[in-house]
Amino acid sequence: MEILRILITGSVGVGKTTMIRTISDLEVVETEKKATDETASIKETTTVALDFGRLIFAPNQALHLYGTPGQARFDFMWEILFRRTEAVILLVDAHSPDSFPYSLQILEFIKNIKQVPMLIGVTHTDSPEAVSLNEIEKALGFTDNFSIPKIIPVNPNDKASVTEALLMLVEELMKTPLEE
Repeated sequence: MEILRILITGSVGVGKTTMIRTISDLEVVETEKKATDETASIKETTTVALDFGRLIFAPNQALHLYGTPGQARFDFMWEILFRRTEAVILLVDAHSPDSFPYSLQILEFIKNIKQVPMLIGVTHTDSPEAVSLNEIEKALGFTDNFSIPKIIPVNPNDKASVTEALLMLVEELMKTPLEE
């Protein structure tokens, strides 16, 4: 079976675990633990190692979805999870501009490790406090049209929205030769 490994990353509360739960065709492996730091003010639990889900989309093809922890203190997991990744979805929280510097830090980490197809999924776009996709593009340092990955709204709770994002990313991945 051909397996494509997709890394889903982003800040705390952006929807990584939810996105994997929404689309996985098996019970998601989660490492959710009670939040004991400033994350507790945002949500009760947080991912401390990884989330894993799988989606079989053809008889001999599957996506393995790996979700990273959102807290900087667990960022050592990024490199571990990124080693065999063929593509990345960076989720960015449209209604939390104070999380943009952390999203930029994740983006820089990815660029410095290896070049892989990437999609930026913007969550919480329905919030009254949400900023526009153009503002997010600028906050992430994309200043020319040649370096900008696809940036789309994604609702991690909506299977059709998650499917659309994954299809877009797989299309980009199919244009790129895989590393051995």
